[in-house]
Amino acid sequence: MLIGVPAETTTGETRVAVTPETAKKLVALGHTVRVQSGAGVPASVTDAAYQAAGAEITDQAGAFGADIVLKVRA
Repeated sequence: MLIGVPAETTTGETRVAVTPETAKKLVALGHTVRVQSGAGVPASVTDAAYQAAGAEITDQAGAFGADIVLKVRA
């Protein structure tokens, strides 16, 4: 299954819906995880950390074009 993680856009929101640790678990279960570039920055998580966990870095359209989209706030 394709799981998308877009960046949060709510002012002051510093959380991200998926951490690199969670992304690694999802990838190990056979899912593809696509994280919008910069989505983790407010939570001090780099794109490189997501890539090291097996996630793909994408643009906003790629994150929202998934089977399931995970966000902190809709």
